[in-house]
Amino acid sequence: MRVINAVRLGLMVLAVCPLARAGEHVTLKNGFELDCVRREAVGDKIRLYFAGKNAETNYLEVSADSVVRVEEIADVPVEMPKPVMAAKASRMTEPTKAEMQEMLAHAGVEHNIDADLLASVVRAESGGQVRAVSRTGARGLMQLMPGTASDLGVQDAFRPEQNIAGGTTYLDALLTRYHDNVALALAAYNAGPKAVDKYHGVPPYRETRAYVARVIREFNHRKQMALVTRAQ
Repeated sequence: MRVINAVRLGLMVLAVCPLARAGEHVTLKNGFELDCVRREAVGDKIRLYFAGKNAETNYLEVSADSVVRVEEIADVPVEMPKPVMAAKASRMTEPTKAEMQEMLAHAGVEHNIDADLLASVVRAESGGQVRAVSRTGARGLMQLMPGTASDLGVQDAFRPEQNIAGGTTYLDALLTRYHDNVALALAAYNAGPKAVDKYHGVPPYRETRAYVARVIREFNHRKQMALVTRAQ
């Protein structure tokens, strides 16, 4: 299993289903790509409406100048099934170890990212603390900044299942952007894509380099422990 397949990025609200209709594929300046049913101008903002039972309230609002490309697509999903796991997780405040592993595994399957890598990011970002807040305002298990969380459709960054879904979607986009280079994707997760692009690699920031090393070290440790466990 590779870390991630180069798949089209979509918000978690967009899941494949048998009912579909024509729509648009929108690319934003920040690298996100979204499938929507329609667009609507609201002042200097653009509303991207997504499929679902509450179509008129299921939208993401972005600045008009953040849209860099719009492509017509044959169809987009009309309804999204609600996973049992996600519904159960939505009632959680402090997940148990087993529940955390289930959420990470679910997110990993959704994006073809190794769950151990996601767990390593969670450990480095928040130490597994659901209500962690950084000095810069990043929140939750995968430390999402409010603006990033909003772009990803995360309504409450302190909800474990929402935070993990949003953080995994963001990491997915970064891995795709950097062609599955884990070090670059992690550096961008920590310091931002602009910093990685500016230096054409991991930025020479002590914090970022330590962060990348810490996540990779934790990931390798988890894999080694798994091998030991299987050998016993």
